[in-house]
Amino acid sequence: MSPRNDLLPDVAPLALDPRPRLGRDYSRLTGPGPAALLERARLLDGSRVRRILVVRLDNLGDIILTGPALRALKAHLPHVHLTLLASPGGAAAAALLPWVDAVEPCRALWQDLGRLAFDPARERELIATLRRGEYDLAFILTSFRQSPHPAAVVCAMAGIPVRIGESRERGRALTVALPHADDGLHQSERNLQLVERLGVPVVDRRLEIRLPRPAWTAAQARLAAHGVAGDYLVWNPFASCAARTYDPLRHALAARALAEYADLRLLVCGAARDRERARELLPLLGPRGLDLVGETDLPEFAALLAGARLVLTNNTAALHLADALAVPQLVTYAGTDRDSQWMPRTSPHRLLRRPTACTPCYRFACPTGHECLALAPAEVLAAGLSLLAETAVRVKPGAASARARDVRAQQRRRGGRLLTDLPRVRPSSQRARRRYGAGHTPLSLYPS
Repeated sequence: MSPRNDLLPDVAPLALDPRPRLGRDYSRLTGPGPAALLERARLLDGSRVRRILVVRLDNLGDIILTGPALRALKAHLPHVHLTLLASPGGAAAAALLPWVDAVEPCRALWQDLGRLAFDPARERELIATLRRGEYDLAFILTSFRQSPHPAAVVCAMAGIPVRIGESRERGRALTVALPHADDGLHQSERNLQLVERLGVPVVDRRLEIRLPRPAWTAAQARLAAHGVAGDYLVWNPFASCAARTYDPLRHALAARALAEYADLRLLVCGAARDRERARELLPLLGPRGLDLVGETDLPEFAALLAGARLVLTNNTAALHLADALAVPQLVTYAGTDRDSQWMPRTSPHRLLRRPTACTPCYRFACPTGHECLALAPAEVLAAGLSLLAETAVRVKPGAASARARDVRAQQRRRGGRLLTDLPRVRPSSQRARRRYGAGHTPLSLYPS
């Protein structure tokens, strides 16, 4: 099938390259630009488009944030077949995005951290796979600091005639190079603006996922099997990089304290790769803890989140899932990124972080001692109780807020000082032993 060059105006075939040409001025557009040039991008003839490739090659949470843009595209062009080109980890999110008709997992060489072996055959196979897709155009979604050009070159080599992205760079890999949005823009909004500037109307800007019915059924069956009948807290202490991970032992103490103060079951969730890291944390959680690490797939995990009274998590995919479900969440939010780029926008939330001069660092590992997450478990507890009180529906009136006041009073009596050592666990009290059994050890959130 020969590439179609009639989807955008002023298209003329190039020698040795079937991509459309939009004119010299527009191909160099990297700033706000004249309105007339932007208007040319809105002349996309949707009636002639049958197959669209959407490229987003980052983590699971990044794919969740493409949802509003995909929803807008599908609403505007319901006849179009949408394929998502995603990383293997991110591809799992397609199960929660009903606007995606197909997903192509891809380990992109240009986003590799040195783990992929040199294999030109792998890259040729990617190009061949995309060529077989016979796509009319490609939307290349990126973060504020990523270049769309490597993906655009691959799409050009696969014969995709129209390639759309936002870029600060020059070059002809993109046939529509839209002005680069502000760096501080929320990633979901960045994705939306890309399609919006092509004339796609956006009715709803909210994050959204759809839970398959089998996921609901599996989640309810799992809760029933473990005797979870009341409210519960979902705790995800893991993240894809060390720089975004709050100290796991402190996190465990805070999670257990929250569960005990608010009378919640404590569901520990994570991927199969997190089982080893979870092993040392589980004994700290007491009888309320329920180990589900590696036990659920993504849709079932999302269904568990949907029923949670509160989610306690690092800045990771669970944050975006909870936001899409409007579930209250308490986030230990590292200084790796700007709040405005990734924070929840729908769910009630608290973001916990120390202000530091190095924020945002955009690092995978912290070289200076993780000062941005130097949080005492008591601080996490107080913030969680405050959020529970604010969103209380099934909690005893005033109970959570009174407990939050008690914790804050303890902080004041101790001069509000930051804990630099992990809290100790004091011996069991008689009351706790009667309630939970002889093995119970109540928490001390401050060192003796």
